[in-house]
Amino acid sequence: MIPKKYSNFLFILVMGFSMSLIMTLIITYINTGIDNGYIDRFLKAWVIGLPIAIAAAFIVGPIAKKFVDKITE
Repeated sequence: MIPKKYSNFLFILVMGFSMSLIMTLIITYINTGIDNGYIDRFLKAWVIGLPIAIAAAFIVGPIAKKFVDKITE
């Protein structure tokens, strides 16, 4: 089992991974359709999008949490 102190880090990784996967699948489909090259185009886009999504989550996540904490009781 992974120690609780890593929960925020793991949350960001899981969210970045899953959101970039879903978004890249859908955006690749919308832009190019599904044919024999779909998986290759998706993987190429995802290799670029995944690190960007994780980096964005690390930057935006703490800011968003502070904002939500301020506007909620």
